[in-house]
Amino acid sequence: MFDYYLKNGKVYINHTFVEMTVGVYNGKIRLFPADKKLPEGAGIIDVSGKKVVPGFIDIHSHGAAGVDVNGAAAEGLETICKAVARCGTTSWLASVLTDTEEQTKRFIDEFKKHKNMEHKGADLLGIHLEGPFLCSMYKGAMPEHLLQMPNMPLLREYQRRAGGDIKYITISPEVKGIVDDIPEMIKLGMAVAIGHSGADYDTSWRAIHNGVSACTHTFNAMKLMHQHFPAIMGAVLESDIYCEAICDGRHLHPGVVRLLIKTKGLDKVIAVTDSIMAAGLPDGQYRLGVNHVIVKDGDARLEDGTRAGSTLTQNVALKNLLAFTGRPLEEVLPLLTENPAKLVDVYDKKGSLEDGKDADIVVLDEKNDIFEVFVQGRKIQR
Repeated sequence: MFDYYLKNGKVYINHTFVEMTVGVYNGKIRLFPADKKLPEGAGIIDVSGKKVVPGFIDIHSHGAAGVDVNGAAAEGLETICKAVARCGTTSWLASVLTDTEEQTKRFIDEFKKHKNMEHKGADLLGIHLEGPFLCSMYKGAMPEHLLQMPNMPLLREYQRRAGGDIKYITISPEVKGIVDDIPEMIKLGMAVAIGHSGADYDTSWRAIHNGVSACTHTFNAMKLMHQHFPAIMGAVLESDIYCEAICDGRHLHPGVVRLLIKTKGLDKVIAVTDSIMAAGLPDGQYRLGVNHVIVKDGDARLEDGTRAGSTLTQNVALKNLLAFTGRPLEEVLPLLTENPAKLVDVYDKKGSLEDGKDADIVVLDEKNDIFEVFVQGRKIQR
């Protein structure tokens, strides 16, 4: 017998909403016709008037709920998992801000400990390294003294220590020699993004041709396009790589969000939070890696005024996208589900509601607010 059935809701299948019944068994999905006669005694969750959609996937997050990824212990990572799950994020990558070798290895060890814990929140899919192979001119909140030249032996050691769980890395193409290392990073199992960069157009295209598949927080902390010098931004927009977008209304003007979607297409934009430990908490003083961060009116900045991540959550990002674009829910959902799953190569398990995939499910009410969340079939306590 199935664990339970979600019945009477509109289910997001193949980019449209249809009336179906969603069965959950051993943490996996099975789809049935809406009129399927269910066995006597079956557990039924009535979601009448609600929309059943895939769980959200955040591939760029530095923390939430008072926990900074760089300094987190395994228990702290679970605190983040529980907090983001309540906001509809059923899977995420822990983004490590450029840090010392010692601190990065310490985090990797804590990540491994977390893998062996009992989990009651979102699924922590792996690690995102934002650096350390970044240029200083567009460092943003990156600590300049910790930026490095290419160091493949170190990266291989990180990946060995992580057991292959570093899924994603951000590099600057202009860092001398880094473009030639991109194929090796991919062989190590990492999707490679470019960002924090003032690279010229040709160098950026060399990186893309060598296997880059995404751009980190597009438009932010990078050289923008000029009609005579298209730079990294021109290559990113012209190419078919994925583009992260922080849809908090601060990092990108709504018109820029609309332009990005119109230029790249709905299948190539990924809504990330780039959240810090202040996500879900009031204004105050926080940390981002080695940085001291001040949050005022929900806006996170370093003491010199440089923006330092966000306080965004994915449920808010979804509602912002709907408001910014005027597009229907079925068009914008892939930015939080299917697209990130494809970039980090988990679409065989996550990112859509299909038979046999993980039962990572969000139920939205008539206002597109979170009603219920399930992670691998587990109901999240909200």
